[in-house]
Amino acid sequence: MKDLYDVVIVGGGPAGLTAALYLARAKYRVVVVEKEQFGGQITITHEVVNYPGVARTSGAELTGTMRRQAESFGAEFLLAGVTRLELEGDVKTVHTDRGALRCFGVLLATGARPRMIGFPGEEEFRGRGVAYCATCDGEFFTGREVFVIGGGFAAAEEAVFLTRYASHVTILIRAEDFTCARAVADAARHHPKITVLTETEVEEVRGDSVLRSIRYRNRKTGEVTEYRPADGGNLGVFVFAGYAPATELLRGLAELTEEGYVVTDRSLQTTVPGLYAAGDVCVKPLRQVVTAVSDGALAATELEKLAASMQEKTGLRPEPPQPVATEAAETAASPAPAGGSALFDEGMLSQLNTVFSRMAAPLVLKLTLDERPVSTELRGYMEELAALTDKLSLEIERGGEAEEAPVVRVCRADGSPTGLAFHGVPGGHEFTSFVLGLYNAAGPGQKLDEALKTRIRALNRPIDLKVLVSLSCTMCPELVTAAQRLAAENALVTAEVYDLNHFPALRDRFNVMSVPCLVVDDGEKIHFGKKNVAELLELLGG
Repeated sequence: MKDLYDVVIVGGGPAGLTAALYLARAKYRVVVVEKEQFGGQITITHEVVNYPGVARTSGAELTGTMRRQAESFGAEFLLAGVTRLELEGDVKTVHTDRGALRCFGVLLATGARPRMIGFPGEEEFRGRGVAYCATCDGEFFTGREVFVIGGGFAAAEEAVFLTRYASHVTILIRAEDFTCARAVADAARHHPKITVLTETEVEEVRGDSVLRSIRYRNRKTGEVTEYRPADGGNLGVFVFAGYAPATELLRGLAELTEEGYVVTDRSLQTTVPGLYAAGDVCVKPLRQVVTAVSDGALAATELEKLAASMQEKTGLRPEPPQPVATEAAETAASPAPAGGSALFDEGMLSQLNTVFSRMAAPLVLKLTLDERPVSTELRGYMEELAALTDKLSLEIERGGEAEEAPVVRVCRADGSPTGLAFHGVPGGHEFTSFVLGLYNAAGPGQKLDEALKTRIRALNRPIDLKVLVSLSCTMCPELVTAAQRLAAENALVTAEVYDLNHFPALRDRFNVMSVPCLVVDDGEKIHFGKKNVAELLELLGG
């Protein structure tokens, strides 16, 4: 059956990727559904040195290898948000914002997200000085004083990373010492640009349009300290206080602990037959990549047994997975792509060719350039992209305004705008979102729940969305894709994306110190953080 899977895995981190590898290798049809970025939270970890058998790597490289392994055995991957689970009966249904998936078993491997502490001012100054990702937001605090809240692995590692930008980093630890491995803690403790204050907790942060001060208290002596930059400028507070499990999908369905973690048995089955959980969503004493991988392998072997028994019971047989040749084999066996490519590797070319083959209509990429080197880079990028297909053509003009150029605007073949534009060069984490934007603008586009389509089309006033991003940010693409989806479906909506590295005036104008930042109607509303289509519609009142 073409629309039936043995297993649907919700979450594309190490646990989900490992489970996909095991299931596909055992000849069961499996799809991994991920709403943000395949790889999970570990992708923002710059150095992994405690994964057995791998001396040193990055989180992105490690999980990238895991995905390629799973793909080589025929595992499928879908970038979508899961909205609801129907778990009754032999055949279960996983509802996503790109359609429904049917399966015998479900594995929840959604991981966890950064936890807010709740101190006064935290929510108010989120994105204006309070941040949760050093990779995404560290650059905004170049030359400024930065405080890190937390004493675990993330706090220690990210504090060291922040010394690349900050003039000084102060770590506030509520406990008597770090709670992570000694080697990780010592790297922070002995760094010349880091001060560690133990038994200390933040009481409040304050400011005006941006964060200006922090007050903290020594829990042992009661001494209260308030820090304000001597020059009257801003400062940054990065919160690394652990993670909250992403288990909202299971509320009311399966048993959860008071903290929200999934209760499982020794085989990782939840209290719902056919529903398993793996990784950081589970009750466990250690949350590391190696334990997530272990969970994924164990859950997969149990799901293999379930799938086999359900095939026998129901007589239904999902199509077997189709193994994909390894990258090395593809390179040896396949001729070079027509015209070659200096910018796009084999994986990117494969992704692009798939999108181009499905585009229903041609598009025109209208470039407005200035004299900066980034304009030359954008022109080269778009020329090479257009050379790969007859579905894209270029128009180029010069003399753009500083706040706008360089920009690529996506237009229809007759020159009419689609409402999509990217200011800067859509590389890094924005490459995929830009390609999806082209696909959505040309049609038929990504599958979208009909109820969401109706809500998008019901927006009856002009809405200008500016999405301010960093190409290193793993959280930005979801908001970019959501904004572009609205623009592709409704001509009253425009979605313009800006790489803030090239548009500092916008950063200063809207006091942006965290990405992604959504500016609605030129500042009428400003919001920070990732959002999917449904969340964006709710924000816009649609």
